[in-house]
Amino acid sequence: MKILILNGNPLGDTGNIDPYIDHLVEKIKSAGHDVKAITLRDLKISPCIGCFHCWIKTPGICSINDDARDITRQFIAAQHVILASPLMMGFPSHLLKNAMDRNICIVHPHLEEVDGEVHHKKRYDRYPVISLLLEKEADTDEEDIAILNDIFRRQAINMWSSVGFIHFTESPVEEIIHAITVH
Repeated sequence: MKILILNGNPLGDTGNIDPYIDHLVEKIKSAGHDVKAITLRDLKISPCIGCFHCWIKTPGICSINDDARDITRQFIAAQHVILASPLMMGFPSHLLKNAMDRNICIVHPHLEEVDGEVHHKKRYDRYPVISLLLEKEADTDEEDIAILNDIFRRQAINMWSSVGFIHFTESPVEEIIHAITVH
């Protein structure tokens, strides 16, 4: 399986998520999967400017020529994408949000009704499973987790994906490996 990990930790060596991801990558490789981890803080990713050129002028390609273009290509080529970030004020980092916002080009601007809701049409035949790997804040509670779950399930629907799992850095790496293999 081809797995992409987007590391949205803006804090560098602060916290546990970077060493956790390093260990996870080793274990995923030893389980026989193809894995790539991208550290977003090392890249230039401008925020989406809402110009919609990626839908009209350059279909499927963002008009901003920065590292987000490569991330989008790798995102759509992966079978499973793990979005990793420490929680900050109850949500993943701005780096991860920027990267995900810039992926709007993976769907068409045209709309269709799906299960009584309106969604953008697919641009590709296949989309990756999306999972979350998060580092909790000191005050993260069940309500915070439920909100994150709802937000990312909606995002997955809009991206023609499904949510594989939501795990935290307190989970043993083996649980993540198992969760990857069942999706």
